[in-house]
Amino acid sequence: MLRRPRRNRQSAAIRDMVQENTLSVKDLIYPMFVMEGQNVRSEVKSMPGIARFSLDLLLEEIQECVDLGIQAIALFPNLPEERKDKYATESQNPQGLYLHAVSEIKSRFPELALMTDVAMDPYSSDGHDGIVHEGPNGIEILNDETLEVLGNMAVAQARAGADIVGPSDMMDGRVGYIRERLDAEGFKKTGIMAYSAKYASAFYGPFRDALDSAPRFGDKKTYQMNPANSREALIEAELDLAEGADFLMVKPALAYLDIIKLLSDNFDLPIAAYNVSGEYAMIKAAAQNGWLDGQRAMLEAVTAMKRAGAKVILTYFAKEIATLNK
Repeated sequence: MLRRPRRNRQSAAIRDMVQENTLSVKDLIYPMFVMEGQNVRSEVKSMPGIARFSLDLLLEEIQECVDLGIQAIALFPNLPEERKDKYATESQNPQGLYLHAVSEIKSRFPELALMTDVAMDPYSSDGHDGIVHEGPNGIEILNDETLEVLGNMAVAQARAGADIVGPSDMMDGRVGYIRERLDAEGFKKTGIMAYSAKYASAFYGPFRDALDSAPRFGDKKTYQMNPANSREALIEAELDLAEGADFLMVKPALAYLDIIKLLSDNFDLPIAAYNVSGEYAMIKAAAQNGWLDGQRAMLEAVTAMKRAGAKVILTYFAKEIATLNK
């Protein structure tokens, strides 16, 4: 045999030399959770190693992450029920938990790329990403009426210091609406990472535990995508591109590597992948039971997202990966 591919696998030095994809901490965004209180660290039981922090402890945790080389975080709020209502009004309260945290983080860590979440569900008494309307035809999630809420939310986050806003709601037209609102308010430098192909997935459960944000009724299938569809992701991505998105995201990631590849092959914008809570929890649970090597599985899974074409990866493994690189 003249061609023997194994020759390029015979030593670690040669394997490293021909390695096609390299995972770097610079590729990663670390999702983090903030909650009310002082000196509070609350473990998320369904996400081993992940916790919700009161702002004082969150700032300490972020310092640790920055020292490890993490350059970007995505912040999500855990709010008590009394702060939630039908129209997510707390999301626009400059003295509220989330916007205050955004401002404090950006003040303390000006070089950190801070991404925020634009969606109603953490603030909604209904637990949905849009305004819920009960009419003669039953319950529906209002699209156009929700855009104003999302636009107000995005502007408030940009004003607090967000570098990138992340519309995760999947309402039609929200990227264009948010872009217009941001530009009109003078936030032309604020980026938009569109959750372009966000699927109605079973892998979000632990995240909803972390935020106490599960829908109070029904599901999200009228606005999140059908997991059976791939070509539909091209439609969503084309719309977000035309409306002014700066990144196109696929969520979840591990079960949707084909969608990451599809968008990477068809669009010049950076493709982001969200390695979601359920994907994280599966690896952690299996590792805790001794069923697989957790560290190797973690690196293999996240590298697969990079190999599929993701330029940016949101992952709860970010701190662990950063620690390994130190």
